Amino acid sequence: MLFHVQMDVSLPHDLDPARRAELVAAEKERALELQRLGVWPHLWRVVGRYSNISVFDVPTNDELHAVLSSLPLWEFMTVQVTPLAQHPSDLAAQK
Repeated sequence: MLFHVQMDVSLPHDLDPARRAELVAAEKERALELQRLGVWPHLWRVVGRYSNISVFDVPTNDELHAVLSSLPLWEFMTVQVTPLAQHPSDLAAQK
């Protein structure tokens, strides 16, 4: 099941710089792991913001929640999720 997910990150201004660096590095590592597993097939930066637009491919809503909440920056995110369905005019669906 595919999900369109927008994640907006808002780190506290008074967050210790070492902790910030640790969290950002851990987030990158987790994102790469999920991409290699095929769970996170698309990831785009939103220009000018600490935000991304992503597509996740997981079997259930509950699994998506588990994946998102496993992200190191989860506690600093605002997340919007939209489930996706195949469009009948999608060229790829007609093959």
